[in-house]
Amino acid sequence: MLKPEAKRDRDFETTTAKTKHNMDHGIDMRDMDANIQPAPPQLSSLLPVERVTAKPTDPPTTTRRHTIERVNSARSFTIASLQQYTNSFSQENLVGGGILGKVYRAELPNGKVLAIKKLDFAASRQQGDKDFLEVVSIISKLQHANIVPLAGYCAEHGQRLLAYEYCRNGTLHEALHVEDEIHNKLSWNTRTQLALQSARALEYLHEVSQPPIVHHNFKSANILLDDELSVRVADCGLVSLLSTSYITQLQGLGYGAPELELGSYTYQSDVYSFGVVMLELLTGRKAYD
Repeated sequence: MLKPEAKRDRDFETTTAKTKHNMDHGIDMRDMDANIQPAPPQLSSLLPVERVTAKPTDPPTTTRRHTIERVNSARSFTIASLQQYTNSFSQENLVGGGILGKVYRAELPNGKVLAIKKLDFAASRQQGDKDFLEVVSIISKLQHANIVPLAGYCAEHGQRLLAYEYCRNGTLHEALHVEDEIHNKLSWNTRTQLALQSARALEYLHEVSQPPIVHHNFKSANILLDDELSVRVADCGLVSLLSTSYITQLQGLGYGAPELELGSYTYQSDVYSFGVVMLELLTGRKAYD
């Protein structure tokens, strides 16, 4: 058995021998960086690059007629054709009117009947064809079961006309306040349905339509009734066609919200007018009684 001093001397010799062995077989890393070759250049940098200059493409020149024909699904009518369909806008074909203009019954050669609104020149805002067609484009996109769809338009010789589907049963105002066959059909259930359909039309204009539309002239005279006594709200989106001086006169008597006196009109103003129509339906009285 080795003494402690002898054991320590033997361990020291063993450690020294291992260290020398590692030094003899170690790898010297000091000169490695100097011998590393740079990475080869990217292939794309060695190839010639052809520069391509993109030339802006000018928008195609369009004529006024081509611009008109592209307004969504609405049909473009000529003045001559509308004169023919309305018998030169005769008095017997006059079915109504207001600040926006007069409305005439028009019968097309295929038997289809339309309502032609001839916008009043004095009340209309003076605008070019482009501005008018932008309004027509917005109106033509309104697609709802309780809104009168736009069928066509005319923009010739400075005149502005809009063609809508014809509602044979007249207006809700007439149905409520004129004793006739339609009036007798207004049961409580029917009146409730008319109120609900009117509300749905306003909801569509305010919440779904793009852009959102404030009607600005919601009243029973602008609520038409189709063959099934369903609501078709008229004059949607037309306020932008009026001159500023006529907009204040647009709201029907008894339908205007109090804030109109301050020159303010919002979606809530339409809702106020709807409330007046509701009272008409429930009481049978006129808005200005």
